[in-house]
Amino acid sequence: MKKKVTAVFDIGKTNKKFFLFDKDFQEVYREYTRFENIKDEDGYPTEDLEQLKIWLKEVFDRILDAQEYNITAINFSSYGASLVHLDENDDVVTPLYNYTKEIPQEIIDSFYEKYGPKLDFALATGSPVTGLLNSGIQLYWLKHTKPEIFKRIKYSLHLPQYLSFIFTGIPVSEHTSIGCHTALWDYTKKDYHDWVYKEGIYKILPRIVSTETSINMNYNGKRIKIGVGIHDSSAALLPYVRSVRKKFILVSTGTWSITMNPFSEEALKDSDIDKNCINYMRINGKAVKASSLFLGNEYKEQVKTLSEHFQVSSEYHKTIRFNHDIYLEIIKDFEYMYRWVSISDERMAESTIIPYDNYEHAYHQLMVELVLLQVECIKTVSGKDNIEKLYIDGGFTDNDVYIQLISHYLRNMKLSTTDSSLGSALGAALCISDVRLNSKFLRKNYALKKHVPFIIQ
Repeated sequence: MKKKVTAVFDIGKTNKKFFLFDKDFQEVYREYTRFENIKDEDGYPTEDLEQLKIWLKEVFDRILDAQEYNITAINFSSYGASLVHLDENDDVVTPLYNYTKEIPQEIIDSFYEKYGPKLDFALATGSPVTGLLNSGIQLYWLKHTKPEIFKRIKYSLHLPQYLSFIFTGIPVSEHTSIGCHTALWDYTKKDYHDWVYKEGIYKILPRIVSTETSINMNYNGKRIKIGVGIHDSSAALLPYVRSVRKKFILVSTGTWSITMNPFSEEALKDSDIDKNCINYMRINGKAVKASSLFLGNEYKEQVKTLSEHFQVSSEYHKTIRFNHDIYLEIIKDFEYMYRWVSISDERMAESTIIPYDNYEHAYHQLMVELVLLQVECIKTVSGKDNIEKLYIDGGFTDNDVYIQLISHYLRNMKLSTTDSSLGSALGAALCISDVRLNSKFLRKNYALKKHVPFIIQ
């Protein structure tokens, strides 16, 4: 008897992953790959869509034929701010433009001239205009700089929905992709922003369906339920939303540290926009107040500098545990000593000064400064909500100094860490299942661990 499983493709910018989950959402199989980037027409690195499509089909067909598993459903999670443009023959019209690619400032200026002021626009859409990081602005850029190409577009699909389209041939849109800093959605009226209609962009955006939609199809002679895809940050949030009964904040750490409050009822304020707050969207279309911090990237750069300065191994930072006495020394006459390379903060030092003669002190100083930034993000997204639960997942859960400091500075919150590299993949699997989760789900599937603040002597 073959084991019934749900398949998920979790497509990151670096790693492309494939998972199988059993009925209890335990991982029973995984496969990873990476592709070399190709270049767009300007020589800018971008995803090799053709290679990705070949790999998706090859993996899925191979597992379908395997004697061990009976795939009953499949879904897709992937990163946002990325659109695939299809013509009337379902052929891809442009490269998958990389969201870090810059577009001419005059395009952004002309957009604001028509649809500003800046602050009003950011408050309505939950996202300031930042070039291709807004997929809506990509469409505006294409329309006004590449009109011949734009005319050929029949549908523009967000990447998670394109992955689904490869298997179903049915073009759709859904809330989590539309709602992630796209500049397309007006959160105040719960519809596309007026500019989308005025520019005629709405004509190439497929109909919106629920993120929980699945399409029953006959694929290679087998009946399979195929999901419509989900944005990865919203997918990572889903297991918590479905299994935790009380209000909580989730900090998902990695290269970016994304702090999410899925319970915020307040619209974004001017002060939130100043603090880099944006909106994501839950699968039900409800806004998630979020703040992003380039924490992992900054940490990597600063640790590299420390390793060179103290002439220690580049892996040495992984051995450091929280030291109570060192922390008390640092905060006695606390001063900022680091200048960030990828974060701007008015309190940072003019230039990095390391007055310590040992790595441990310099490292603790670094972590105090980074954690103070993180704590500010958590307080900003909490707003006026009295939220007692705080979950942290991702790479920084292994960093003892980070966890101890967060627990210390936010003593009024109950901190738990979860250990799951499966976050968004598991969320995508849950999204198309009608299983009700209980409060033990995180403990069982995510190695939930509670933390108690240290006592100041």
